[in-house]
Amino acid sequence: MHERPKALLVLSDGAVFEGYAAGALLGEGGSLLVATGEIVFNTALSGYLEVVTDPSYAGQVVAFTYPHIGNYGVALEDREGDHPYCRAVVARSLPVRPSNWRSEIDFESYLTEHNLACIIGVDTRRLTRHLRKTGSLTCAIGRGQEASLLRAAKDEPGTLLQDLVKEVSISEKYLYKSTLQNTAVPKIAALNFGMKKSILDDLAQIGDVIVLPASAGPAEILDLGVDGLFLSNGPGDPDALGYIAKTIEDLLGKLPIMGICLGHQLLAKALGATTYKMTFGHHGVNHPVKQMSDGKIEITSQNHNYAVALDHLPGVEVTHINLNDQVIEGLAVRGANAISVQYHPEAAPGPHDSKYVFDRFKEMVTEK
Repeated sequence: MHERPKALLVLSDGAVFEGYAAGALLGEGGSLLVATGEIVFNTALSGYLEVVTDPSYAGQVVAFTYPHIGNYGVALEDREGDHPYCRAVVARSLPVRPSNWRSEIDFESYLTEHNLACIIGVDTRRLTRHLRKTGSLTCAIGRGQEASLLRAAKDEPGTLLQDLVKEVSISEKYLYKSTLQNTAVPKIAALNFGMKKSILDDLAQIGDVIVLPASAGPAEILDLGVDGLFLSNGPGDPDALGYIAKTIEDLLGKLPIMGICLGHQLLAKALGATTYKMTFGHHGVNHPVKQMSDGKIEITSQNHNYAVALDHLPGVEVTHINLNDQVIEGLAVRGANAISVQYHPEAAPGPHDSKYVFDRFKEMVTEK
């Protein structure tokens, strides 16, 4: 590690973390390369490939709290998107010899191949404690001078009021065929705000999925003759996505609706709720969530910096809450056949306690 060039992680509040260049920072001209974004910490012990290829991390720098990242290499089958979407990676240690029979390439080579900056050797415990105290900050990573990196960190806009969905959504609709063998299966319209592949695979176990750009309007969706509407995960601030919330509002009561993560927040906004930016968000695979109906606890996978504030909207029921901080984790709309969850029931990575959410959606789209 000490043969690597030195690099710095500089936060917008002036905090500096020393480390060593990895990934794209080692390339030709690496001393001039600077990566910026809003830094968040992820507490998962595994699933680093799924994390960096999750479109929900667009605009963000991911700092892993687990000390060894890359120890089982990269199995390309596990990708959630076709390339990394985060801006950079921060890690304590990056093993150079992965050990797993499925590995096709080591993690650092994968980062380099996709021009993703990485800094290693960072005191990630100190970094995490700092972010828990100050909240998520913008940052810059590079091999340049501290002063120039600080300027870059302060110039980075972060995610607040940024429409990052436009960066990760699709431009043309496409059909994702069901894995069911039945001749007649439900048809689901899925608004892609940055959808993970594992979510698409779970929906394909319900029916054929017509994946649509985030900008698709209500008339276009209804003209498809679908049996339900899915609102996907995605990056950024829901307050910047009023055009999507309006589409959802126009479709409430006309189709069964299910939302996950950003989809949950946008359904809430369509209902008249507000959203807010959390101090440092939820990013990990061990968040305890309580079902309000029966008190059952499930351990969930989560990735969000924004949350829903609900002020007793008529006909809207809170179905789940986070036991760590009481954040609203699930909603149901009486009379409109709509549900949503803030967490990730597809759990890639993470536990599968919440897979039943897809079963509930299946019941919604198949009942006559």
